[in-house]
Amino acid sequence: MSHGMRELIRTNDPTMIAFATALLRGEDIDFFEMDVHLSVLEGSIGILPSRIMVRDEDLYRAAAVFELGCGVGAASLCLMARVPDLAVSAVELQPAYAALAQDNAARNRIPFEVVTGDIRDLPIPLRDRTFDHVITNPPYYLRDGGSPAKDAGRERSLGEEVPLSHWVDTGLRRLRPGGTLTVIQRADRLGDLLGAIGQRAGRVTLYPLAPRAGRDATRVILTAQKGGKTPLRLCEPTVLHQGAAHDGDRDSYTAAAAAVLRDGAPWPWCAS
Repeated sequence: MSHGMRELIRTNDPTMIAFATALLRGEDIDFFEMDVHLSVLEGSIGILPSRIMVRDEDLYRAAAVFELGCGVGAASLCLMARVPDLAVSAVELQPAYAALAQDNAARNRIPFEVVTGDIRDLPIPLRDRTFDHVITNPPYYLRDGGSPAKDAGRERSLGEEVPLSHWVDTGLRRLRPGGTLTVIQRADRLGDLLGAIGQRAGRVTLYPLAPRAGRDATRVILTAQKGGKTPLRLCEPTVLHQGAAHDGDRDSYTAAAAAVLRDGAPWPWCAS
């Protein structure tokens, strides 16, 4: 087992440091606060940031995740099945879907905080909290065209009522410094997505998803780091299905896609 140390938080806000260290002590997670003495020697308390370091094996235990619009909980539950001991919270607009998410978590014996509410006016239990990671799958379709879904709940999940920019804004506001935002969206909405992020986050990485080899990407996963400075990075597309066309009622995922969706493998992130 690795005994290296990883950076959890970097901030010059003493209140944030006090809050984070109290949470870590409450969870019995060992940590080390770096750069405190340097700030004192330099006479720059409040200017130079301090860092809280935790052991490699405790990094995920110390991480808090927030999902905007969790639906019935599929994404968060898959995440917690892969990475045990995460503290995951979510907000969902539709009460019936929020109840299903809680029921799914209970049936799988996974602790999952689901709050019913609107991302435009987050409920009090979530409004003043910050997280290490925010994940979201906003509605894909602008409702100035196309056919609405027959089911009202499904239509509300697919048709955009709240602008995409508001989903990004809420996500970034809820992130701690250095935290990451992960969004999946239609590829043709990428301009809107990048415009919403603007200069508020960096280290933007794009993962295109193509339905089949030789086809244009139809979806894109975007990750961005609050406070990140590195340039945008466009990764190789991930192809989801085998063959040139769907040829029957069967599972036709590529090996790479099946490993993630069926076997619980990690996503093939870009190499550093």
